[in-house]
Amino acid sequence: MSYGAFPSDPDQWRQTHLGRLLGHAMRRFDERVLALMAHDADVPLALSNLAARAQISAAHIHITRHLARGGSRLTELAERAGMSKQAMGTLVDQCEAWGLVTRGPDPLDARARRVLFTADGLAWLEAFRKAVAQAENEFRASVGDEIATVVTIGLEAYAGT
Repeated sequence: MSYGAFPSDPDQWRQTHLGRLLGHAMRRFDERVLALMAHDADVPLALSNLAARAQISAAHIHITRHLARGGSRLTELAERAGMSKQAMGTLVDQCEAWGLVTRGPDPLDARARRVLFTADGLAWLEAFRKAVAQAENEFRASVGDEIATVVTIGLEAYAGT
């Protein structure tokens, strides 16, 4: 890969720019996390089977990443995930059918509903935590601690977190 002033292929940047590399890295990371979860003995069997058959995708991980332990309104969940309320509603419907989440009353507003983790959903969340930690450790082993630290700091700065 050439990053010099005179690249051999003037269109190479279209395949190697930072955004594309970040997208590939995120997909690879999410795929690894789901693979680890599919083989976690603590994940409820039905959810493990869905993950193993690639029925649960990175889109479904948005719920795992963004749903508060105490529950969230659908609009809050969609906003945190950067999705439309309708798209998040579809994901919540699927996750509810799988037993990952349920809908319940909102104690602050009788008209509103909250999305809540089920007991299986909380087991899924714990498996997600362990899988993310393992995938991060694998990344560190692959590129080295110093590079992994620099990448992490750089991405945190770039993302504004």
